[in-house]
Amino acid sequence: MPRSSLFSVLLLFTSLAPAQAPAAKDVDITSPDGTKLRATFFAAAKPGPGVVLLHMCNTTRKSWEPVANGLSERGVNVLTIDNRGFGESGGPRFEGGSPEVRQQLNEAWPADFDAAYQFLIAQPGVDKGRIALGGGSCGVGNAVSLAERHPEVKALVLLAGTTDVKGINFIADHPERPIFAAAADDDEYNSDAVQVMQWTASLSSNPRTKFSGFKDGKHGTEIFGPHPELVQQIVAFFIDTLVTKPVDLKAKVASKKTPASEFWTLADQKGGAARAAQFYREEHKRDPQAFLFPEFAVNLLGYDRLQAGEKEEAIELFKLNAEAYPASANAQDSLSDGYLAAGQKELALGAEEKCLELLPGDRSNAQVKEQLGKIAQEKVAKLKSESK
Repeated sequence: MPRSSLFSVLLLFTSLAPAQAPAAKDVDITSPDGTKLRATFFAAAKPGPGVVLLHMCNTTRKSWEPVANGLSERGVNVLTIDNRGFGESGGPRFEGGSPEVRQQLNEAWPADFDAAYQFLIAQPGVDKGRIALGGGSCGVGNAVSLAERHPEVKALVLLAGTTDVKGINFIADHPERPIFAAAADDDEYNSDAVQVMQWTASLSSNPRTKFSGFKDGKHGTEIFGPHPELVQQIVAFFIDTLVTKPVDLKAKVASKKTPASEFWTLADQKGGAARAAQFYREEHKRDPQAFLFPEFAVNLLGYDRLQAGEKEEAIELFKLNAEAYPASANAQDSLSDGYLAAGQKELALGAEEKCLELLPGDRSNAQVKEQLGKIAQEKVAKLKSESK
């Protein structure tokens, strides 16, 4: 073959080959208070959308590398970051830290993640009109909160984690933003992780929202090891929502109500606790297997009402939680708090004693049970001494 022809063939193959993304680059991001945060930027080979990935509270940014590499190879720029207190980022260490230290870190994270977000959208080639977020475990709450502060975010990936009442409402009230949720049955931190994430997905009501459950794989991004298909599913979701058919947040969404979303709408309304309880009982009479809410969500909502001074509403919610989760020691402890706030000490004592009775068979991990047992014993002792 003539040399000129060989050159032409080589040039043709080179032009047809997929563009290789540049090597990942470690970068330092400075938080508003001057703390140095270590991150990795996975640049796409050509201009495209961007994704910020937030890690779990038992890992570092490296746990997201399979997804980040897969996305950058498909034309999506990705930023992974070590939370303050983790990995190579500054701040006091989260692991082994006192409750006060952990609280300080939690309070600092929003500003840190805002700085990471601004870093990403400032990079050449990043389309700031096509940004999405992902989070695992504690990163779920962090990612949802970040999306609340940046409502232009088009999609969310949430793995084996929870958010607060405000975050739950953000998902439920914005069906225009699809989410991808996933968890495994053998999650060592939450035996109900699959149900919780499936419920979270059901609140979204966006037709492009997806849920993926696994029989094994443990916690959050740990699932990537035994199930690389989860990595592929997440990459495909981001490509679909950011590249193939970018989410239009202004477009009308044909949202679909679910029993779970209807229950939450009622429960979250002012004065809606009784109606939510009635809805729950009617749904369970119709379908005993219906899953309308995870324990944590109604527990959070009850304390939210308690802090707002709506004591009877809080008690109604705590009672419903104890009814739905009769084996839960924590549900009884929360009910006791509700009664205490309303000055009903005898009922508070009864609920706290029930908490101690249920504790040995409670499904919570040993550390949680030990802490809850100590609190309950102190409450019982105090209530008994005050009744004399």
